Amino acid sequence: MAGLVLSLGMIAPSVTAVAAVGYDIDSASSLQVVVNKHRQLNPATYVPGSLVRVQGEQLRAPAADAYKQFAKAAKAAGVNIIPISGYRSFSQQASLYDSYVRQYGQATADTIAARPGYSEHQTGLAMDIGNASGTCALQACFANTPAGQWAAKNGPKYGFIIRYPAGAEATTGYTYEPWHLRYVGPDLALRVTATLEGYFGLEAAPDYLQ
Repeated sequence: MAGLVLSLGMIAPSVTAVAAVGYDIDSASSLQVVVNKHRQLNPATYVPGSLVRVQGEQLRAPAADAYKQFAKAAKAAGVNIIPISGYRSFSQQASLYDSYVRQYGQATADTIAARPGYSEHQTGLAMDIGNASGTCALQACFANTPAGQWAAKNGPKYGFIIRYPAGAEATTGYTYEPWHLRYVGPDLALRVTATLEGYFGLEAAPDYLQ
C-alpha cells in the first residue's frame, strides 16, 4: 500500500531529502558539509587535504580561489576587505575555545566559539573577515561597515554565506556573526536565505547534545 501511495505522489519526500539532492552535507571533506552543535566532524580531528594560503590565512583550494575573486571585486568597488581567521586545526580550536571558557565561562564560550571537532574553521571553508581599517572587527556592528555590507550583498555570488545570521541564534547556537563567511559554492549560496539548517530541513542545534 505504501508503495502504491508513493507511486501516486500522495506522500511527498521530506524537505531534507529534496533540498539535499546533489549535496553531501555529511562528509567532512564536502564543500557543503553542515557542521553544528549536533553535527560533529567525522573524524573529529579532520584535516583538509588541500589548503591554500590567503594573505597569511589558509582555506581549502576552492574556497581560497573564490575568496580571492571576492576580495578583488570588493577592492575594485572601493571596499578593502582583509582576512582575519581562516583554517584552524582541532588543536588550535581547542586552545581558542579553552581560552574563552576561562575568560567568559563555558555557557558564554559556547555562544561565541565552537568546541574542537565542531568548528567550521576546521573544514577550511570558513573565513572571518574585517575592514582594512579595523573598524568593528569581530563585532555585530561590522554588518554596517563597507566590508560587512559588501559581504552580505555580494558574498553569495562567490559562494559565501553569512553562516550565523541575525535572529538565528536559536537555530545555530551562535550569536550574530556578520564577519563569519562560509563557502558552500555559488549554486547553494544563492539558494540559502537564512541558515543551512533551515534550507536542508535539519533540526535546530542551539546546544550540544552532551
